[in-house]
Amino acid sequence: MISVKNNPIETRLAEVREELRDLKSFPDSEFVGIIKELGFSCELCARCCTKEFNDHVFLLDSDLEIIKQIDPDAITPAPYYEFCDQNGRFYVSGYALKTKPDGSCIFLENKRCRIYESRPSICRVYPHMLHREADETGKVDWRQISGLNEHGSYNSELGNLTCEAIAKETRVYEEAYLKQMIDFFEVVGTHFRKNHLKHVQSIYDRRMREFLKGECELEVFVYCSSGLEMKKLRYESDR
Repeated sequence: MISVKNNPIETRLAEVREELRDLKSFPDSEFVGIIKELGFSCELCARCCTKEFNDHVFLLDSDLEIIKQIDPDAITPAPYYEFCDQNGRFYVSGYALKTKPDGSCIFLENKRCRIYESRPSICRVYPHMLHREADETGKVDWRQISGLNEHGSYNSELGNLTCEAIAKETRVYEEAYLKQMIDFFEVVGTHFRKNHLKHVQSIYDRRMREFLKGECELEVFVYCSSGLEMKKLRYESDR
């Protein structure tokens, strides 16, 4: 990975730009072949629609506009905030769908999605993916599927056209996600320079400890439509 010393925003920006370049050069034929070999088939178990199994549903800007029209109260700042400035304000790259107290997606009812035709992009391509992650040994490599052997069935017969369509849609999503991350880092970088801010990890850690104990609110600047909008959050154990 590329490293930019002493500036975590520039470091992350360089890393994501590098990953986008590598993603674009990943061979289509190899990706299609992996999809065909896996032969994933959904069995409608709805496990992927739960926080326990899938953590959260990240929304691209294009998804966000659709969800806001359906239910503007269904969104929340995505977890795992990327930065915290010296004033204790956090910054995150987008919104996510809220979950119910039982950890299931806010739109899941009787194991079915009630907005299926308008579901977010990640839900459309899941469990297929094409990005780099560390495995259990820490080795970073490309992954093409999430939750292998933990849901659905495998070794189904998928036609070439089906595999090509899955590969294309997945690649479109992954590129859109990385481009949103690049835009986020650029916007935050400009905001930090303009306002003489810097990321301070010790403040990040302290504020998160206080937040998780219910001792404070968090001010979170969420990337949205090429800008940042501030949200105030209080900790809820079932968020």
